[in-house]
Amino acid sequence: MSDDIKILIVGLGLIGGSYAQGLSKKGYTVYAIDKNPNSIKYGVDNNIIKEFNGSNNDLIKESDLIILSLYPKDNVNWIKDNKQFFKENVVITDVSGIKVAIVDEIQQLLDNAEFVPSHPMAGREKSGVENADYNIFKDANFLITPTESNTKEAILLIKELAEALEFSNIEIISPSLHDEMIGYLSQLTHVIAISLMNSKDTEHMIRYTGDSFRDLTRIAKINENLWSELFILNKDILADNIDKFILEMSKFKEILVNEDINEMKKKMISSTERRKLFDKR
Repeated sequence: MSDDIKILIVGLGLIGGSYAQGLSKKGYTVYAIDKNPNSIKYGVDNNIIKEFNGSNNDLIKESDLIILSLYPKDNVNWIKDNKQFFKENVVITDVSGIKVAIVDEIQQLLDNAEFVPSHPMAGREKSGVENADYNIFKDANFLITPTESNTKEAILLIKELAEALEFSNIEIISPSLHDEMIGYLSQLTHVIAISLMNSKDTEHMIRYTGDSFRDLTRIAKINENLWSELFILNKDILADNIDKFILEMSKFKEILVNEDINEMKKKMISSTERRKLFDKR
């Protein structure tokens, strides 16, 4: 990315703040808009973003790259409300965990701007700009999900954005493949964690638990507003993955009830080999 590019983060929370922190440390000019003025003040006071003395509309007009760090449907609404202020040929991207439900709608809204959807596969349980830390990106994957409406130049810009933030791996896939993969790798795992926490009264179990339960349920501490929206927007894929998981659990239950130790060991060996592929190197 050019050193003189002006970057606008819309939504200065954990991810937006981490983007802003990482880009600012690399010397880029980064501004932000957030409905909470305290978030902007924190960002300015901690050198995460630069202070802008004009209106939000003026800031939008001057921005070359806009990064939407909002809930999926809020991304659509923000573009509807502000597209008249976009600089000619501004490139817009997002951080949303869902694509098909919003990408076409956003791209159809634009005539003087280009939306290149993307998704940083990183996060933490704590929210808010005060918990921003761009180091969460260093071992993470970054997914770019362009459509036929996107130019090579704009896709390259978003790739350079990911490189500047030091993501360890960058992949370019379709929006539909993104939603299929996320439905299994992210959304199903959150459903499992939620279900595990709710399947038994665990309030008194803190005195007895070990690391395995803590590790498996880490992501059960969840933003119910964001994740319920993500689940609903990808409901068909997620429901199919839940069915497949229930089937696999039923198979394991049958093996257990029948005391089929050989089949049980085969399942364990298979899971061990598959898990090795995900170990960070």
